[in-house]
Amino acid sequence: MTDLYTRHKAVLPDWLALYYADPVELTHGEGRHVWDAAGRRYLDFFGGILTTMTAHALPEVTKAVAEQAGRLVHSSTLYLNRPMVDLAERIAALSGIPDARVFFTTSGTEANDAALLLATTYRRSNQILAMRNSYHGRSFATVGITGNRSWSPTSLSPLQTLYVHGGVRTRGPYAALGDAEFTAACVADLRDMLGQVRGGAAALIAEPVQGVGGFTSPPDGLYGAFREVLDEHGILWIADEVQTGWGRTGDHFWGWQAHGQAGPPDLLTFAKGIGNGMSIGGVVGRAEVMNCLDANSISTFGGSPVTVAAGLANLTYLLEHDLQGNARRVGGLLIERLRAICAQLPAVREVRGRGLMIGVELVRPGTDEADPEAAAAALEAAREGGLLLGKGGGHSTSVLRIAPPLTLTVAEAEEGAAILERALHSL
Repeated sequence: MTDLYTRHKAVLPDWLALYYADPVELTHGEGRHVWDAAGRRYLDFFGGILTTMTAHALPEVTKAVAEQAGRLVHSSTLYLNRPMVDLAERIAALSGIPDARVFFTTSGTEANDAALLLATTYRRSNQILAMRNSYHGRSFATVGITGNRSWSPTSLSPLQTLYVHGGVRTRGPYAALGDAEFTAACVADLRDMLGQVRGGAAALIAEPVQGVGGFTSPPDGLYGAFREVLDEHGILWIADEVQTGWGRTGDHFWGWQAHGQAGPPDLLTFAKGIGNGMSIGGVVGRAEVMNCLDANSISTFGGSPVTVAAGLANLTYLLEHDLQGNARRVGGLLIERLRAICAQLPAVREVRGRGLMIGVELVRPGTDEADPEAAAAALEAAREGGLLLGKGGGHSTSVLRIAPPLTLTVAEAEEGAAILERALHSL
């Protein structure tokens, strides 16, 4: 046990989770690699929870941060802020939402909290539809709409939450259906639910690919089909793109675009990757909804000149280097490689995902029962091999989460797959 770990436990709460039996202290990074305090190098397949989106120590981002910090670190939203306006213009144009407005926050939790405030105020309802197995943050309001028991420490909430089927394709009562039948069953369930409850819900909030839930997703088009039902009732659609945004899924720039037959969402939340490690998030949405608050509101740290300067530089790099295309190409190769590796492993139930957002679900061999102990052992074995992964899952933390920076090369994908193969065979 390191001295730093002893100090950590003495001053930080017990519920602040750490990976690994012997927790690792990361000291620096470059590209897709990080180093620990002992000088050991790791291939990073988790990016600080999908947050180091382009690369560690990306020169374009570090230069933008240093230059802005040398001019002005902070001002708050009470003053005009040129970098904030510049980034808001870029995000509004990229969102696909007509006449969009943007509000910046410091995290995904705060972004989702702001979206809930806007939706409930606009609709004058505290009723929220959320997906089973979902995760939306750690604030009081976002915990109240999180459909994943492992990340919901209290049943108390300022909101009335109704949980909807559909976020998990291969588990639950409709898992045996084909894609079209699965979607039809979920839509019918949604219609039935809305016909049974009193009042009008404010919004449905949904992750296009559930992050903490283990990189699960419905068939393409499900949320678009939901949208048609929601529109009949005037219910808003909030797309939680905190983990899926900016091209990570490869096929689309935003996750909602896989379900876009009914048009863009009313509100879209973002965070994590846009700052490449800087603390930034936000909401972009229709002006009518975004402008609905009739009381004063500001953000002390949202839209900080330094963080939005990082976001601008990072977004520019991502677009100029077609990292969405790289996620599609390299991610496609990686997922097929992992499926080939896992095909004969009875401990692996499923390899799923799209782009550079891949989940490997582990079960007790011969059963459909989640195996969190195997996932923990695989995480440790991968670290010993020089690979950092994440964990997640709805029934338990039995899914290995793979989400490297979007600049991942084919050679690095092969290297990571080989390390993971050895880790899985060691179980």
